[in-house]
Amino acid sequence: MKNAIVSNINKKSRKFNDSSYYEKEIIGDYFLLPFRFHKINSEKEVLVNEVGDFVMLPIGSAQKIIERKISRTDDEELYFDLISNFFISEESIPTLLTVLEARYRTKKSFLEDFTALHIFVISLRCEHTCHYCQVSRVTEDKEAFDMSRINIEEGIKIMMKSPNNHVTMEFQGGEALLAFENIKYAVRLAKEAALENQKHITFVICTNMAPLTDEMLPFLKEYNIMISTSLDGPDYVHNKNRHRPQQNSYEVTIAGLEKCRKELGEENISALLTTTNLSLQYSHEIVDEYVERKFRNIFLRPISPYGFATHNEKKNKYQTEKFLEFYKTAFERILDHNRKGYFIREDYATVILKKILTPFPVGYVDLQSPAGMINNVIVFNYDGKIYASDEARMLAEMKDFTFQLGILGESSYNDIFYGHKAMEIAETWTNEALAGCSDCAFQQYCGADPVLNHATQGNMYGYRPASVFCQKNMEIIRYLFELMEDKAIEKIFRSWITGHSE
Repeated sequence: MKNAIVSNINKKSRKFNDSSYYEKEIIGDYFLLPFRFHKINSEKEVLVNEVGDFVMLPIGSAQKIIERKISRTDDEELYFDLISNFFISEESIPTLLTVLEARYRTKKSFLEDFTALHIFVISLRCEHTCHYCQVSRVTEDKEAFDMSRINIEEGIKIMMKSPNNHVTMEFQGGEALLAFENIKYAVRLAKEAALENQKHITFVICTNMAPLTDEMLPFLKEYNIMISTSLDGPDYVHNKNRHRPQQNSYEVTIAGLEKCRKELGEENISALLTTTNLSLQYSHEIVDEYVERKFRNIFLRPISPYGFATHNEKKNKYQTEKFLEFYKTAFERILDHNRKGYFIREDYATVILKKILTPFPVGYVDLQSPAGMINNVIVFNYDGKIYASDEARMLAEMKDFTFQLGILGESSYNDIFYGHKAMEIAETWTNEALAGCSDCAFQQYCGADPVLNHATQGNMYGYRPASVFCQKNMEIIRYLFELMEDKAIEKIFRSWITGHSE
C-alpha cells in the first residue's frame, strides 16, 4: 500500500504549475490582438490576423511576440508592422478598431447580396460516356430526362426572388445543348423576367461542344451567352478521359471551341480540366495544351468523389499527395510560361491569392465561410428537386438526398432558403466555428464544405486531420506563401489578380 502511494506521488501532476513558473521577463509593453500562425518551411512562418493580413517572419517570431519579447526600440520596423497590421496594440482596445471592423465586414460582404448562381440541370441526356462523369447521364433519346417547361418557369420565379441584383443562369447536363429548344425558351423567359425585376442576368451553357451547330450560334450571340467547355489536355489524354464512340472527343471540342471564339468572342469562352489518374502523368503537356490553344487561365481541378467518378477507382481514385505533386509540377510549368512572357494564371491559386493579397471577398463557392452553398449557389435539377450545391446534386445521383432543399412548384422561397434543411446545413458551414479550422492560420483563405465532409467522412461537420479538403487547401496555401518569398513570383501573382501582365 505504501509503495502504491509513493508511486502515485512520483507521477507527473496535471495541476497548474506555481505562478512563478509563468513569470517571464516582459520587454514589450503591448497588448496581443487575435492572430494565428503556421510554419511555411524550415526558415519562415506566417502570422495571419482576423481579416487575412499577414506577415512572414523567421521561425520563432510568433513565440517572441506572444511572450512580449518584441521591443519598440530594438525591433522598431517589426514593432510598427505588427501595430499597423493589427497583430498587437498599444492600447487594450485599439484606437483604429473601427477600421478593423470595416475590413471584416468587407471580407464577408458576399453575404449581403445572397444567391447569385442558379444552376438549371436542363437535361441528363449525353452522347459522351466519360468514366469520371459525376452525374448519372442517360443516352440521347431519353427526353423524359429533360427539364419540363413548368420546372423551368418555377426555377426562374425562384431566381427572380433572390435579393441579388446580379444573377447567373447556368445550364448544365448531361449535355445541355441536347435540350437547346428548352434553353432558348428558358433564356427568353428569364431575360424578360429580369427586365421586369430590374436585375442584370448572365447566361452560361456548360457543353462538351459535340451537339453545337452553326444554327445555334446566332441565338448564343444575341443573348451574349457564355460557353464553358471541358478540355483535359492533348488528344491522347482528352479522348481517353472523355469517351465518344467515334473516339473524336478532342477534335470535336477544339472545332467547337474555335467556332465559338470566332462568333462569340474569346472573352465568352472558357474551359475546365478534370484530373484523372492518366492526367497525373502529363502535367506539362496539359498546361502546354492550354497555352497552345491560347487560353489565359487553367483550373487544375481534382476529381470530386461523386457519381460515376466513384465507380472506376482504377482510373479516378488517387491519393491527395499524388494530386498535390501533379499540381505543383503543373504550377511550375505555368510560372515558366509567365516568365517567358505568356500570361496564363491558375484559377484556384488566383482565388486564394485574391484572399491573401486584397481586402475584398471572392465569389468562389468552395472557398467561402459561411460556405457558398445556398448563400451563393442553388441547383434546380431536371426533375424539379432543389439542391444546396452542384455537388449536392451529384450526391443525390448516388441516392443520397441529404442536401435536398425542396421541390419546384411545391416549396416556397422561405422553405428552400430558410427551412429546416438549410438551418441544419448552416450549423456546419462556417469554418470559424469548426474544430481544426477555428485555430488554423489559413482559416481566412479557406472555406467550409459540408457536402464533401458528408460524402467522404459520413457527417457534415467532418474531421480535419483526415479531410482531403483540408489536406489539399493547407498545402496549396502554404506552397503559395513559400513561392511569394521570390519577389519575381509575387509580381506574377499580382498580375493574376489584376487580370493582365505587367
